[in-house]
Amino acid sequence: MHYGIVTPPVPGHIYPFGALGRELIARGHRVTLLQMEDVRARAEAEGLEFAALGESDHPPGSLDRSLTRLGMLHGLRALKFTLAAVRRTTEMICRDAPAMVKERGIEALLVDQMEPAGGSVADHLGIPFVTVCNALALNREPYIPPPFTGWKYTRSAWGRARNSLGYAINDRLTAPVMQVVSNWRKRWGLREFRSAGDSFSRLAQISQMIPGFDFPRERQPRCFTYAGPLRRARVLPTFFPWDKLDGRPLVYASLGTLQHGKRAIFAAIAEACATLNVQLVIAHNGGLDERAVAELAGQPLAVNFAPQEELLKRAALTLTHGGLNTVLDSLAAGLPVIAMPITYEQPAIAARVAASGAGIALSPGGLEASRIREAVERIFHEGSYRDCAQGIAEEIRLAGGVAKAAGIIEQAA
Repeated sequence: MHYGIVTPPVPGHIYPFGALGRELIARGHRVTLLQMEDVRARAEAEGLEFAALGESDHPPGSLDRSLTRLGMLHGLRALKFTLAAVRRTTEMICRDAPAMVKERGIEALLVDQMEPAGGSVADHLGIPFVTVCNALALNREPYIPPPFTGWKYTRSAWGRARNSLGYAINDRLTAPVMQVVSNWRKRWGLREFRSAGDSFSRLAQISQMIPGFDFPRERQPRCFTYAGPLRRARVLPTFFPWDKLDGRPLVYASLGTLQHGKRAIFAAIAEACATLNVQLVIAHNGGLDERAVAELAGQPLAVNFAPQEELLKRAALTLTHGGLNTVLDSLAAGLPVIAMPITYEQPAIAARVAASGAGIALSPGGLEASRIREAVERIFHEGSYRDCAQGIAEEIRLAGGVAKAAGIIEQAA
């Protein structure tokens, strides 16, 4: 088979697709990622073929400018900015992808759940598609809070009413994106979506999560599978100064690839750890220059990029913005997590960190150094957090990962 990947043009979504793509390639298939030109280098670094879309309205350099702007925003402003960018990307995919799929001879699509255009392109072309949930699963249930909130799970009538209101707000925010898809479906003679869930595959839906790190679900479609983190070993040219690790308990801190410009948060993390008997390693992904690193309290080991999975094998604790990939990698290593959500679905992931017992969630307004230090000390002093994290690690080990996901895709296609 020749599979095409339709995904948002950001590293956190491309990374698991890269692992899944390499697994399918190892099984004899072809895999091509379809996106704007700025994504080419990252796709090819993941071992995937690439097909460029949006030459007329997404020229080289446009993605970097957008992500730089996004890194300066917080909360609702960041969410609205992202939704506007998603609307433009969705328009590009609907306009350009059908011709490219035909030109490349692509026979089935792997569609990120966050990109509703992919399934409609497949419907238009009459080819199968599989939904891959690289972020928090968007499948709605009455007692599951909306993915942009940090609300706790509750089976009360009040909780159900609260969630219903939250979903209504979500639909209002995402309406411009869904309107783009609706317009193209009308043009193609396809039935209109009645809800966002109509954009998900009826053949297979694959989630990076596991039941032990999700709120209880009661209405999953039969085609939904918890596969666990989508990872596949690869050799990366990332340099890391392993000789500078000094043997103290290692605390790993990362704000991912989109929120790495939050210097105040990095400074608070450094101040929090400076008086503790730990070695702090910060992966700032280019968010800190030399001067900013020199000003961090406690002289932490700060690097541009870090081999995350390898480093987590030596760590004792992760401090993160709550991005799903970093959280899952940490839990897969049996590490407790302190989640400090900034925007998107990060509050919902942080709520699951707390509910699972594998870590602590700090509210966005509570990121002072003293609160972070208190959370770190609590993690180290109370063994229950590590016990819960190790329990989740065992569940992840048994979930199946990319091998299971690839088998499901082959069967569905």
